[in-house]
Amino acid sequence: MDGCVSNIQIVKEYERAVIFRLGRITDRKPKGPGLFFVLPCTDTFVKVDLRTVSFDIPPQEILTRDSVTVSVDGVVYFRIHCPISSVANVSNAHSSTRLLAQTTLRNVLGTKNLAELLSDREGISLSMQGSLDVATDPWGIKVERVEIKDVKLPQQLQRAMAAEAEASREARAKIISAEGEMNASRALKEASLIIAESPSGLQLRYLQTLNTIAAERNSTIIFPVPIDMLQNFMKK
Repeated sequence: MDGCVSNIQIVKEYERAVIFRLGRITDRKPKGPGLFFVLPCTDTFVKVDLRTVSFDIPPQEILTRDSVTVSVDGVVYFRIHCPISSVANVSNAHSSTRLLAQTTLRNVLGTKNLAELLSDREGISLSMQGSLDVATDPWGIKVERVEIKDVKLPQQLQRAMAAEAEASREARAKIISAEGEMNASRALKEASLIIAESPSGLQLRYLQTLNTIAAERNSTIIFPVPIDMLQNFMKK
């Protein structure tokens, strides 16, 4: 803000000037972009940047609804859409938005449990954006986007979750193995019934097994002999 200023001032395309004349805002409309005129010694003005501004929310220690302590940080994108409100209604719009973003992050995440926090970041971001946008609207600020950057869990909780996931994987593997054994036993039962109906099929199976063993270049081949033949020799 300037004191006694010259008659001609310039603001850039992304800036606006809020002029105070004897302490009162003139015209209720900001000036710019380009040239504008002010009266020396009676007028003062404040330049307001309309570009989108981003800032990081520092890591916040938050207690979730299911009593788990996590550290969460984020980023907020906002811009000033009403320069007069940002100057007249709040002493420092940028600093106030930063502080409000921290408290809003705590309030919103305090109503979520850990599973929701890890799986529904987009929904939490939208909820935070809506809350911030409503709260900062009287300050002439439009919150464009809020993103959750990182969720840090305690080391002990990470180890417990990893052990739980490993146990769950092992349980699923055992179930799949048991289902495979059951399907294999059913197939073997059906095959035995088919072979029992045709004795020549059993001999063909013997020959197929020998062919498979010979293809592997084994030095020792075990030839299966039907038990019926041995019984004939035993009788003699």
